[in-house]
Amino acid sequence: MFPRRVVITGLGVVSPNGIGKDIFWQNTCNGVSGIDRIRSFDPEGLDCMIAGEVADFDPRRYYGEAELKKLPRSVPLCVAAATEAFDDAGINFKDFEEEDFESLGVLVGTGGSGFDFSEKQFAFYYSDNRHKISPYAISNSLVGMLSSEVSMRFGLQGRSHVISNGCTSSTDAMGYAFNAIRFGQEDWFLTGGVEACVTPAMMTGFQRMRANPVHFNGDPTRGSRPFNRDREGFVLAEGSWMLVLEELEHALKRRAKVYAEIIGYGTTCDAYHRVAIMPDGKQSTRALKLALKDARLSDMDVDYINFHGTSTVINDKIETHAVKQALNGYAMQIPVSSTKSMVGHPQGASGALGVTVTALSLKQGVLTPTINLENPDPECDMDYIANESRETPIRTAISNCISFGSKNSALVLRKFE
Repeated sequence: MFPRRVVITGLGVVSPNGIGKDIFWQNTCNGVSGIDRIRSFDPEGLDCMIAGEVADFDPRRYYGEAELKKLPRSVPLCVAAATEAFDDAGINFKDFEEEDFESLGVLVGTGGSGFDFSEKQFAFYYSDNRHKISPYAISNSLVGMLSSEVSMRFGLQGRSHVISNGCTSSTDAMGYAFNAIRFGQEDWFLTGGVEACVTPAMMTGFQRMRANPVHFNGDPTRGSRPFNRDREGFVLAEGSWMLVLEELEHALKRRAKVYAEIIGYGTTCDAYHRVAIMPDGKQSTRALKLALKDARLSDMDVDYINFHGTSTVINDKIETHAVKQALNGYAMQIPVSSTKSMVGHPQGASGALGVTVTALSLKQGVLTPTINLENPDPECDMDYIANESRETPIRTAISNCISFGSKNSALVLRKFE
């Protein structure tokens, strides 16, 4: 009988403010920021010299030196988070039969995947060092290679797809996995998001757009400040958040623990602009309403929202307005927060970040804070859980995302019962 119930049984995290689900959760609850001066290259000369980098990540735990030269940074980031998600879900590949490898699919969301690798190849080309260009330059420039690498790493022969939809990429990847499971096409997926976009060219491109903060180079942890009157833009970030999604009976048969249940998904397009979102937030509002309708809930059923909350001047106001329109007068009673205040903006991995935090909040009964909320914008007037986490049992929550290219997507989660 359809639709079937879909639950989250594994979480894997490689984040600027913590590697591993438990450390990440502890730091996020305590308001610990992972934003610092850029370390992966010399940022001198850039207006914005800060980012959310996974500073202590060692890719050699997953690949040898020779293999790492052939891969973009996104691959080991994703493999590391996937490894933890599988372990957390109690999946032991040594016990797998052939049909198990064929049934477990991979659906990853990312904004672009191989930025660091591609930039080096272009540098070789334009500096007349074409003999140094890697034979993997083409394959690594294809976004779809990311899920292929993950599938090959674990021997998974089910679906292997990448959703590249700007900042809603991982929300949509999880939404597609959710639909495939609940309508009986598959029983389980590894899904989520990864981004490795802190590179010289990417930082320069966003600088040209005036998208990043420029007055916090000497105080990096205060640079991402959603909903503040003096916010200047988003802090670019990298990281990977991967989840195991499973049909409920399949999970119970394995005696898997359950973090939360996914019960609704909504997505729309403004059809408005390449980088700006529609000023009235109408389609973002509609995505939220569609997600609630899909979950068969009303606005009064929502207990918490994990905001997209990038710290950009326009987007924070529009998202606030859209949520208030979607939930009518009840919105002002709902606690909401932006995890990006501590992590930065990981572009296509944003949704996976939000769903990971939301699932843990449902499981643990703790709502994580929006740090640096010192001087609220009068147009951002909701309960943003300022600066300190809040112990509050919740039953139903939303993870919201908004993207370049006019995309809007939201997922509804419920405490597992």
